[in-house]
Amino acid sequence: MDFTTKTVLVTGGSRGIGRAVAKAFACRGARVAISYLSNTAAAEETLESMEGGPHFSIEADVSDPASVERMISMATGTFEGLDIVVNNAGIYRYHRVEEVDFAEWQSAWRQTLDTNLVGPANVAYLAARYMIDHGGGRIVNVSSRGAFRGEPEGPAYGASKAGLNAMSQSLAQRLAPHNIFVGAVAPGFVDTDLASRVLDGPQGDAIRAQSPLGRVAKPEEVANAVLFLAADGSEFSTGTIIDVNGASYLRS
Repeated sequence: MDFTTKTVLVTGGSRGIGRAVAKAFACRGARVAISYLSNTAAAEETLESMEGGPHFSIEADVSDPASVERMISMATGTFEGLDIVVNNAGIYRYHRVEEVDFAEWQSAWRQTLDTNLVGPANVAYLAARYMIDHGGGRIVNVSSRGAFRGEPEGPAYGASKAGLNAMSQSLAQRLAPHNIFVGAVAPGFVDTDLASRVLDGPQGDAIRAQSPLGRVAKPEEVANAVLFLAADGSEFSTGTIIDVNGASYLRS
C-alpha cells in the first residue's frame, strides 16, 4: 500500500487510533494533516513521530460546523488537494439510564451525536463536495463494535456508531459514480491511553478474555484496516464495514 503523492486528513489524529493511522499513512509516503480538539502537546508529539512530510496539525472541534469548514479549508488549501479523509474523532460518555437525571441524559445524547455522527457527516459532506470536483477520493469512518452489540452504559455511543455505519453505506452508494469510495472500520476495545482506565482496572481481564486471542487490539491493527479501505485496489469494497475485534463479537 503505497500512498506517495496522496494527501490525508485524520480527525482526532493526535492520540490512540488516530495517531496510529496518521503514522501508518506517513510511513507509506502520504502527506498527513491531523486534527485535534485541545491537546496541542499530543498533536506536536504525533507530528514529530511521523516519517516524511510535510505534515501539519489543525485545532478543530468536529461537533462545530464552522470549525469543520475551517478544518477542511485548511487541509485542502495547505495541501492543494485532499485524497483521503479518516473520520476518527469521537467521544464516549457514561450515562446509565437508571443513574442519570433527565438533563444529563439529554446532554450526553446531544454531545455524543454531535461529535460522533453529525460531525463526521459534516466532514464527509465537505470532503465529498471537494472530491467530486477533483476526481474522487476515499472516506473511511471509524465506527465501533458497540454499533452491533450495544452499549448499555453509553447508549448514545452505540447509537451514534450504528448511525455512522448506515451513513457510510448510504454515501458509498451515492458517491461511487463520482469515484469516491466510502467504508468503515469497527474496532472492539483497543489498547490506547483512553481505554487504559478500563483495561487496567478490575474489568480488564474479563475484557481481554472476550477475544480468543486473549487480548485487545493494538492501534496499529485498526490502522491496517483503515489503510486497506483507503488504498488503490479496494474500490469494490466500498460500503464495507470491517470488524477489528479479535472475534470478541461475531456477526453474519
